[in-house]
Amino acid sequence: MGNDGGSIPTRRELVKSAARLPTISEMKATTLEALAHAWTVDPISDEPLDLDSAVSDWQGKLYNYETILEGLASRDDGPEGAGAEVAAGKATVASTGIKSLRDVVKLKLKQYHPAGSRDKAMWACPVSLKELGPTTKAVYLVPCGHVFAEVAMKKLQEEHVCPECSEAFKEENVISLLPTDKSDLEKLRQRMENLRSSGLAHSLKKDKSLGNKKKRKPDDKDGKDTEDTEKEKGNDKGKVVKSNVSSRLSNINNPMTASLTAKVMAEQEERNKRRKLAAAG
Repeated sequence: MGNDGGSIPTRRELVKSAARLPTISEMKATTLEALAHAWTVDPISDEPLDLDSAVSDWQGKLYNYETILEGLASRDDGPEGAGAEVAAGKATVASTGIKSLRDVVKLKLKQYHPAGSRDKAMWACPVSLKELGPTTKAVYLVPCGHVFAEVAMKKLQEEHVCPECSEAFKEENVISLLPTDKSDLEKLRQRMENLRSSGLAHSLKKDKSLGNKKKRKPDDKDGKDTEDTEKEKGNDKGKVVKSNVSSRLSNINNPMTASLTAKVMAEQEERNKRRKLAAAG
């Protein structure tokens, strides 16, 4: 063509081959790889997941407790905080929808040493002794947080009592860990909608982020809530911040957790002061 000694390409050479759809075995392998990563790595900090202090949100995702604490303490930061990380495509506590510790449940997992083996202890279901991980579908109970293999829980679910602590639970509060089925995800989404309509958080505690207002007393002629009136009586910004810190710590019953929270919030306050000084200079 063109008498230049070149060859005319055929249709087979011009048309690219159609993209091949992955096989079922390939899709299963991809899902298993993603689950293995989710069981071992914190999705926010990218640090190893510590199942001794792991927490889960309403979607069944796993996080380190310290990561959630630090994220909640720094969520109101400036350009160096959560906003900049979201812009960079990095997952943050804010992007997960977690607004307080009421939006997560502390998980309680058990470790066992395999009989007659010198291998290290494994995380396993206390009822079936199945190893918990990417190859076993697991669930946990709200509010107690005990984790079981889904197979074992289906056999015990009729009793609606936790096998570990004997705390009663409702069927809808059996949460799938790291669910992959659309039906499981839809079930969890519907549960969360019902809880929010009732003013409750994932942990079944009252959701303060919904802004529940106190009922107005009859003698409040100006139509303002008692809480709003108190805020207008001259409390300066420093006192409000301190009261917020105290209220957060007062809601934590575990002394070690309260100490860790206070430390994280103190470090955050110090960073904020340094930023203000730098901006003023």
